[in-house]
Amino acid sequence: MTLRSLLFLATSLSTLAGAALAQPAPPTEVAEVVVQATPLGHTLAEVATPVAQMKGEALVHRRQATLGETLQGIPGVNSDTFGGGASRPVIRGQTAPRVKVLSDSSELMDASAVSPDHAVTTEPLLVKEIEVLRGPSALLYGGGAISGAVNIIDSKIPTEAPQRGVEGVAELRAGTNADERAGVFGLTVGGANATGQGLALHFEAVGRSSGDYKAKARVPGTYNDTSTVSVGGSWIAPRGYLGAAFTHQQSEYGLPGHSHEFEACHPHGTVLHCGDHADDDDHDHDHDAGGEDVPFVKLDSERWDIRGEYREPFAGVERVRLRAGFTDYRHDEMDENVVATTFLNKGHDARVELEHKPLLGWRGAMGVQTAKSDFSALGEEAFLPSTDTRATGIFIFEELQRGAWHFEVAARKDWQKIDGADVVGTDHDPFSLSASARWNFSGGYSLALSASRSQRAPTAQELYADGVHLATNTFEIGDPGLKVETASTLDLTFRKTSGATTFTLGVFHNRINDYIFAETLDQFEEFRLIRYAQQDARFTGLDGELSHEVSPEVSATLFGDYVRARLTDGAGDLPRIPAGRLGARVNGDWSRLNGELEYYHVFEQGKVAAFEDKTPGYDMVNATVGYDLLTGDRDLEVYLRGTNLLDKLALNHASFISRAAPLPGRTFVLGLRTAF
Repeated sequence: MTLRSLLFLATSLSTLAGAALAQPAPPTEVAEVVVQATPLGHTLAEVATPVAQMKGEALVHRRQATLGETLQGIPGVNSDTFGGGASRPVIRGQTAPRVKVLSDSSELMDASAVSPDHAVTTEPLLVKEIEVLRGPSALLYGGGAISGAVNIIDSKIPTEAPQRGVEGVAELRAGTNADERAGVFGLTVGGANATGQGLALHFEAVGRSSGDYKAKARVPGTYNDTSTVSVGGSWIAPRGYLGAAFTHQQSEYGLPGHSHEFEACHPHGTVLHCGDHADDDDHDHDHDAGGEDVPFVKLDSERWDIRGEYREPFAGVERVRLRAGFTDYRHDEMDENVVATTFLNKGHDARVELEHKPLLGWRGAMGVQTAKSDFSALGEEAFLPSTDTRATGIFIFEELQRGAWHFEVAARKDWQKIDGADVVGTDHDPFSLSASARWNFSGGYSLALSASRSQRAPTAQELYADGVHLATNTFEIGDPGLKVETASTLDLTFRKTSGATTFTLGVFHNRINDYIFAETLDQFEEFRLIRYAQQDARFTGLDGELSHEVSPEVSATLFGDYVRARLTDGAGDLPRIPAGRLGARVNGDWSRLNGELEYYHVFEQGKVAAFEDKTPGYDMVNATVGYDLLTGDRDLEVYLRGTNLLDKLALNHASFISRAAPLPGRTFVLGLRTAF
């Protein structure tokens, strides 16, 4: 993204904001929506740092097969796509392990943080709401959320009894391009007695199948077949609930870009050697992958969730909240229908929060979180040793309201220990803290400044990786001597939350000392030798959106984001940083008919790391139209969504395999959904 483009983005947002400032605000305000990932249940208008929510009709229309693709339209959020079966969220230029994906505040225990070809084990078609926390607001979830967190809200454990005794949802979808076929069903039954107590049960299931998609031509290995079933229930009482759910997910998806011609590559010091040793000088090789089938992943995940809340258990306490998850995860990477590598992760995560009542004007919450993960990789491409990771954290959050000013302080202390039979054990004890001040002035305007110091302990992959990782076409070398990385962040957020014009504009600067990154030492064709190293880095950027209600039926939105990430002391740019975006959308809602037209431009990414190519920009046009077939308290909607309507060849710079697997070409999805 050029300086001129960046100035245009900033000028466009500030110009529209200036126009909004000049307008008198109508008395009506936007509906309050609670952000469940915040300790005290704040609304969007009350959160000090940028938070985005996707729910309702917008979520139904934008859901894709993977979490990263579903969130890609939110300012500041991209995805590191990997064909049709896997993609992880990228928040302000960073992804796992600096972005946590949570299941209603509980950690997912899959293998998605290890590699971009490993799917996030959540099903977008069953999600009720998604919250994206950017910057310091995610601090309470630990250093793994140093850039942000994505909180998935689902219905698998009821928190209240259905008002009519029965509630449900059903949906059918069919898509072009990849021949997608999907079906969704969910049902909640239950009731309460005269004392307000009762049992609620929930069942949900989804089946989805899609073939290889087209991006000008068919892209082999981009198919995805997934089925998910969840059964849960909870005991409901006037002052809370306690429930559990079991979820089983099975998935099979292809691995595009996977090549056997590099499987014999190995390092000689910092030089990559492929082929015969005699050919070391010119990196020649003698492997031929022609005619081989595309490898694929067979994933099987079983998870138990336990959730509960008890309001006013005793004097001085507002509520106690419990979240816990137990996961048995396995996926096999299949090559010519033979298991080549198996990834296993058995673990648990438990989190207890206690919210106290006001004390000397301060409201707050404190808690403890503990997690354990037994991870192993077995087989031909087992580039990671078996490890046992144990982590414990304690945290506290406090807030104070003084007139038009709102203050927040938070701190978290973690202890992490990693050991295993074939590794030298490591211990790290990161400490994080943050503070923010928000000034609310007239007309729904607010200005918030947040400062944080967050620390993240290195992962087992960064410490112990040693071997060929063909999914990303790399030979990875870890470093057991890596230290805790420390991020100091300033985040300025300007908002307007009421009136015909609303907006959120965030500007951030993130200085990370001892930043851990995959440094490319050498490259042969598309195969790279990388070593996990540490060096100071800087992330600077802005993101935001501005909406104006043109009439009661029509609204228009301008949105954009940009991040610049580089190593300090002139050492170069960081790899796979998303390019800047600038776009606009128009939404309409006329009684039973609704629609959306969206256009955005992704700029060329020319700020690249060593051994990295520039990625050209592209234009993206999407559109949706929906029609409500029923009225009243019953809902039946038919919708049609078209993406990449210009059928552009779109290369995602954040992807490890952007050229082997471009984003899908022109696609239409027809859906029929009912809620009862």
